[in-house]
Amino acid sequence: MRAAKVARFPGAAGRIPNFSGAEAAAERLRTTDAWRAAGTLKANPDSAQLPVRQRALEDGKTVYMAVPRLAEPEPFFALDPGHLSEPPRKAASISGAARSARRVELAELSPVDLVVMGCVAVSEDGARLGKGGGFADLEFALAAAAGLIGPHTVSVTTVHEIQVRAAGEIPVTDHDVLVDLIVTPGRVIDCRPRHGPRPLPAIRWEDLTEEKIAAIPLLAARRAGHRVSGEPGNG
Repeated sequence: MRAAKVARFPGAAGRIPNFSGAEAAAERLRTTDAWRAAGTLKANPDSAQLPVRQRALEDGKTVYMAVPRLAEPEPFFALDPGHLSEPPRKAASISGAARSARRVELAELSPVDLVVMGCVAVSEDGARLGKGGGFADLEFALAAAAGLIGPHTVSVTTVHEIQVRAAGEIPVTDHDVLVDLIVTPGRVIDCRPRHGPRPLPAIRWEDLTEEKIAAIPLLAARRAGHRVSGEPGNG
């Protein structure tokens, strides 16, 4: 992306890369049936998807945005388009959400119609690569366990065309979340015919280190609840 000069500030390395045409991709997403049908979105907090969050607020949709790295006891910003202290463009940023949104626990969220995910790369069968922390998959699994995401919830990503790979190029494990729609500035790719239905992911405790669980209060509290209730800690 750097070589092609399509990476925007703050750069591509080590993060979900912001890209030239992010606004055009958000506008194209806006034309889809999935967008029109959605009243509530769960969105990643990265710069690449800021135009999507902005347009959701402009269209009267509620946006739940994860606190970066889920590193707080109340790990989501709840952006209510009817109660913002700043314009949608500012409120949709991390710093703006910190000023305009309520901080909420997972239990305070309503069911989600559309999940917006960031990608480093994504293949035409819906397999995605994030920046390596696994937070998007964890968020999805936690929300699914709480009943906020169901089999019919649509997942989508917006990317530059250079980030799209051929089907089969990105390996998939059992805990990986597939996207249903890939939206670039120039096209919409419906991945559902390629990947078909998949079970909702569960939290794979065996794949999580003690350090990661301790760093995410929501995970630590969920595991503690399992232990108190005597349930197996398998999500």
